[in-house]
Amino acid sequence: MTKTIAILATLDTKGDECAYLRDEIIRLGATPFLIDISVVGDAELTADISAAEVADAGGTSLTSLRVAPSREVASEVMVQGAIVKMLGLIGSGDVDGVISLGGTQGTGNCTQVMQALPYGFPKLMLSTMASGDTSGYVGIKDITMMFSVSDILGLNPFFRTILSNAAGAIVGMADATKPISFTPGKPVIGMTNLGVLTQGTIHAMKRLSDQGFETMVFHAVGSGGRAMEQLMRDGIIQAVFDFALGDLMDEIGGGIRAADKDRLTVAGALGLPQVVVPGGTDHLGILVDEPNSIPEKYADRKVTFHNPVILVPRTSGEELEQLAKTIGDRLRGATGPTHVLAPTKGLSSYSVPGGPLEDKEADARLIAALHEHVSQEVTEIDAGAEDTVFVDQAVDALLALIAARQEA
Repeated sequence: MTKTIAILATLDTKGDECAYLRDEIIRLGATPFLIDISVVGDAELTADISAAEVADAGGTSLTSLRVAPSREVASEVMVQGAIVKMLGLIGSGDVDGVISLGGTQGTGNCTQVMQALPYGFPKLMLSTMASGDTSGYVGIKDITMMFSVSDILGLNPFFRTILSNAAGAIVGMADATKPISFTPGKPVIGMTNLGVLTQGTIHAMKRLSDQGFETMVFHAVGSGGRAMEQLMRDGIIQAVFDFALGDLMDEIGGGIRAADKDRLTVAGALGLPQVVVPGGTDHLGILVDEPNSIPEKYADRKVTFHNPVILVPRTSGEELEQLAKTIGDRLRGATGPTHVLAPTKGLSSYSVPGGPLEDKEADARLIAALHEHVSQEVTEIDAGAEDTVFVDQAVDALLALIAARQEA
């Protein structure tokens, strides 16, 4: 079946480039569908959805926007309008992928639209901004960023090749994509992980696989937790093994992996079965200016280095007590079955007996505070977080919660 590719761009300033991209999509056997998000100028290239239609869908007429155009107001209207139009096209099955091209403003606007589209739907952003920090553009969605190298301003022998490659990428993605499918009766399990818990995660995945469950693992570095929780909202993840809470610890301690305010609330609000472990909370993730340097703030703590520029100072008993209170607060509204498990012999490979961040007293303060602040069941296990005996009990607890939910 011929695939249809939406081209989302400001056709007043990117007309020649979009025309060439359109022709390349046709050459590759797909059908282009142009959506114009211009405001100031009139496009010579005919769009399938005009700028006026996009503006109307965003709640303001294009005529009104042009009276005293400002980028802030116009961008909000056109982004919202494009989201409405794209979601409608996806819902009706009329488009199979989207490609955009732009500089700073265009990249910001078009990726906002892409962030509102479903996971698995092919999204490609050809951008002058794609060689730097793209986190603000990608967010937690599966957006492919492609560096344009030169500015997107006119055609030349080099940029034609870039456009051809971009067309090939999005057409190939649309041709290759498969719908997300599920095994009946076997919920997909979301699981958080950090490098200092990986062996435990691998063991858990094998245990779950042996029982017929598929696991999606997320790096607990801020964006990973947000992505996992969005996939819960989307219905893709239906049970949770929250093995690593390093992002929650960094939210409290000012580290680089900080979570957002919704972290550890979504599964409970949705009523999903969840097992929660304070794995990886024995340290903060601190970016340092000088490789292998220790800021004065952390000079009196046990420390190690995750790599030359990421310092991992040991968390204090006070910080861990604050973590326990945060866990209790965020789990308090849970409507689904929830079980918290706490290892007594190390929160990660860093703090096991003999590890560089071993601190039995701080770990004990965490566990005591969990009993005080968490209203759900809290179980202590005399093992380290990565130990097989601990992981087995955590997996068994989750399987029991899933079975009880299915029987209810």
